[in-house]
Amino acid sequence: MLLTKGRFITALTCPTKLYYKSKPDYVNQSVEDTFLASLAEGGFQVGELAKQYFPEGINIETLETLEAVKQTNELLINDCVTIFEAAIKFENCFIRVDILEKKGNIINIHEVKAKSFDGKQDTNFLKKDGTPSSSWKKYLYDVAFQKWVCSRALPKNIISANLMLADKSKKVAAAGLNQKFRVQQINGRKRIVVEGNFLKEHLDPKILTSVKVDDICEDIFLADNHGLGIEESFDQMIQRFSFACEHNQRIEPKLGIHCGQCEYICSSNDKTLGKKDGRLECFMRVLGVDTSVFENPTVFDLWNFRGKQRLIDDGKIRLSDLEETDINTSSTTVGLSNSERQWIQIQKAKNKDDTVYLDRNGLKHEMDSWTYPLHFIDFETTMAAIPFGANRSPYEGIAFQFSHHTVDEEGNVTHAGEFINVEPGHFPNYDFVRALKDELSKDNGSIFRYSNHENTFLNLILEQLTADTSPPKDKDDLIHFIKSITQSSMKSDELWAGKRAMIDLLDVVKKFYFDPRTNGSNSIKYILPSILNRSDFLKSKYSKPIYGAKTGIPSKNFKCWTWINKSTDGSVSDPYDLLPKLFEDKDALQISLLSQDEELKNGGSALMAYARMQFEVISDYERNELKTALLKYCELDTLAMVMIYEAWKYELY
Repeated sequence: MLLTKGRFITALTCPTKLYYKSKPDYVNQSVEDTFLASLAEGGFQVGELAKQYFPEGINIETLETLEAVKQTNELLINDCVTIFEAAIKFENCFIRVDILEKKGNIINIHEVKAKSFDGKQDTNFLKKDGTPSSSWKKYLYDVAFQKWVCSRALPKNIISANLMLADKSKKVAAAGLNQKFRVQQINGRKRIVVEGNFLKEHLDPKILTSVKVDDICEDIFLADNHGLGIEESFDQMIQRFSFACEHNQRIEPKLGIHCGQCEYICSSNDKTLGKKDGRLECFMRVLGVDTSVFENPTVFDLWNFRGKQRLIDDGKIRLSDLEETDINTSSTTVGLSNSERQWIQIQKAKNKDDTVYLDRNGLKHEMDSWTYPLHFIDFETTMAAIPFGANRSPYEGIAFQFSHHTVDEEGNVTHAGEFINVEPGHFPNYDFVRALKDELSKDNGSIFRYSNHENTFLNLILEQLTADTSPPKDKDDLIHFIKSITQSSMKSDELWAGKRAMIDLLDVVKKFYFDPRTNGSNSIKYILPSILNRSDFLKSKYSKPIYGAKTGIPSKNFKCWTWINKSTDGSVSDPYDLLPKLFEDKDALQISLLSQDEELKNGGSALMAYARMQFEVISDYERNELKTALLKYCELDTLAMVMIYEAWKYELY
């Protein structure tokens, strides 16, 4: 097995994975085909745009290693040449360079990344101590590895390393650039096809900027600590990784918080199929624990605790092994503090206590402050790497969908409204806010969101309105509305808190409610199933086909729908499992593993569906099916908030 740049980056996090990666008998929950993730995050589009800056470039298309190296070497005979996907091999190390530009004996390698930076500010890739910051480390080590391989494979040349990044300080001058990049099925593979001609205004100014990182690469080469718990030079690290790949050798694991995201974890179904659990083996080898170590809650499940590495280093893996001194609890004036919540989670694990913690007085006091009718909203958004429309920048936020439920004082639930715009290349944000304003301006009822996402995005749209050189006529009205239902962000120059500033239902959950069945997670995707299984009221109400019925709960997307569906063990099934699949070939776990980005994880399916509708050549039927599924998913997101409220209301009043 060759040490590729992908395997090198994997090994930077956990060298042991190089061993598991080569063994088919170890389960691997990661998605090998990350096409949808790259599409959603803008990777493919950015890669193809970068090529447009080098019209003379020659593409090495073959996937066969030796043939690709042969074709690359034949081209490198030329004094001046630009190669896309250049194949370079040195000993057991192999790379494909996004863009290799040779001029005489100087070779520029451009590693193209769908990651943004602000070109007007200093490129702050380093921490105060001069080492790569955590958000930039994998990108810098990626290009450093490529420079190392090229320098040894092509010793007669001077190798210069560059990161080509999306520059948020630049604005595309002409509309239509985003829609130049279309996904088509060619010979059984999905590929980006560039459609139509490019205008000068599409490519000038360049919204992708190449940043030289030679000095940083040299510092990386000279460092003797690369965050792996061992002192070794860059050369020694590569030799160690390369030897492990070539000889199929296991590098002994170093346990840490990264183990919580390990893709080599067996599910119960995997075990019945005879698959091996890589993470379990690591813990057994290092700590001598038995096979049951992960059968009960562990420190990886401990909510929002920053001291996990310390506990792992001390050999404390099970929550039942922890004491209150391990987390240093402190209290707040209202509701649970973070540490108190952590200690409750630990106590319930120690005592095998499955009951819910509910601060009845605190929650009732909070609910008594709410004004009817209650409004529950949820947004679906994305960040477009290549801008939608003229005078827009890379990674400007796009709000393409919302759902809105109401509950009146008598308890009547209504799916009151929704918005969706999936028109390819259309910038929907101002229409989005207008529609939201129409929904929420009919009364002064309390407005609820789940997490800070909605507040953050409305702040972002406010910034877009403020900076727009050709603003809409209702700019002032839209800004006034946004400020009335939001709080200013931490980085805002102006501070405000609207009279109807949205209430974060997630904060209410954190302060007053804990269910051990959620395994420490406060995501609505976990809270909803647990509450449905706990609440007799919800099970009774939603076991009947009242949702979307004429005499039941009005709905925009469901007819006579029953939300309570029992599994074989008698528990209530996750309502999200009842919805149409956005991607038939990808389960929820796979979707969550497609990206390390939290926003993508949380709304991954919706974001990917939107990306497909923007860029992929699909039939009208499939487009309509995706749109229908998106509407149902978003409607359930706001209904989930309603159900949480209803369960609490029934319990307390």
